[in-house]
Amino acid sequence: MLKRIIVTVLVLFIASSAMAQEGTTSPYSFYGIGSLKFKGTAENRMMGGIGVLSDSIHLNLQNPAGVAELRLVNFTVGASHKETRLKTDGDSQNASTTSLDYIAVGIPMGKFGASFGLIPYTSVGYQLQTEAQNEAGQSITRYTGTGGINKAFLTLGYQITPKLSFGVDANYNFGNIENKALSAQEDVEFSTREINKSDILGFSFNFGATYKTMVSEELELATSLTYTPETDFTSENTRSLATIVFLGDGSENAVDVRDIPVSDTDFSFPSQLTVGAGIGKPKNWFVGAEYTSQKTSNFTNRTFTLENVEFKDASKYRLGGFYIPNYNGYGSYWKRVVYRAGMRFEETGINVNGEDINEFGISFGVGLPVSKSFSNINLGFEVGRRGTKEAGLIQENFFNAFISLSLNDRWFQKRLID
Repeated sequence: MLKRIIVTVLVLFIASSAMAQEGTTSPYSFYGIGSLKFKGTAENRMMGGIGVLSDSIHLNLQNPAGVAELRLVNFTVGASHKETRLKTDGDSQNASTTSLDYIAVGIPMGKFGASFGLIPYTSVGYQLQTEAQNEAGQSITRYTGTGGINKAFLTLGYQITPKLSFGVDANYNFGNIENKALSAQEDVEFSTREINKSDILGFSFNFGATYKTMVSEELELATSLTYTPETDFTSENTRSLATIVFLGDGSENAVDVRDIPVSDTDFSFPSQLTVGAGIGKPKNWFVGAEYTSQKTSNFTNRTFTLENVEFKDASKYRLGGFYIPNYNGYGSYWKRVVYRAGMRFEETGINVNGEDINEFGISFGVGLPVSKSFSNINLGFEVGRRGTKEAGLIQENFFNAFISLSLNDRWFQKRLID
């Protein structure tokens, strides 16, 4: 058992380097500390993102109380691929990205349950270009951004009664973000480059509770509550200005580089509250809904202020569920498959040029059992839209494909014979 835990921890550290990649191509990841990544498994994502329901064989990354219901050791890992069509009033462009979404382990311990793992918290990845005409000719400025924040977490849950559970996540948030602006003037040999870098660190906590009860002989009511208090981050900032000459191969040669003094900053990431409820027949079907409120209006950018951007309170509305024809139907494989679907609408809290940036998605997928075990492979898809073409902004039409492995095992068994 100890060897398995050590191997798992090593895998998590290796995965942290893989998660350092850009997991987005959205221009809206420029604002704040990047685009918030979905915190949950592929199983949740197929159901519109709801995390109200926990069970004994799947790890719940959204509500820490759910880990108390585990009865088998669970190892889960997920990845996704995203195709995006970026559109303005006069132009369009395609972009794609592939990323590792999470890796985690859950361990049952009687009425207690624990889990640990690594998930991306935010992601920055954009390439933008503006053109302007002045007395000296045409000028072009290219903006690029990379990086993001990862979250290493440790969760502990406790089943107070067979119906009521409580849990808490302790999270260490770390990462770096780089924003670069490169300006070139027509018929001018030299260009200018500005690079802003931020190394961001911070601790956060997430509290959760779940309550389940049978409301009839067949129907079970499930409710959930999670609350994340305001999180304090420290941003160690650097800024540099450089004169650039482009070489024949297109690479940049810095002729003169100057470091500009800039202060480190402390900022707070807003609190978040999620409530959810659903009803269903255990091991057969379930339908649930969730609402999330986040005080994004209290948030500001790391090192600079933008006049055309306003942060408002954010809201998320999610609806989804699953259906299993016959979870114990070993005579037919497809009767044991879990069919999931859902939809979501999100008010991101970002307002640019007077336009609110909202997001909508419809998702669906299947959970495929592995042999006759409790392990499964999950394959899902999502189509949706983010942003608007109004006020000179960019609309994103996206298609997501995601896959995960949820592997179960027994680590704690009493031996009958030594």
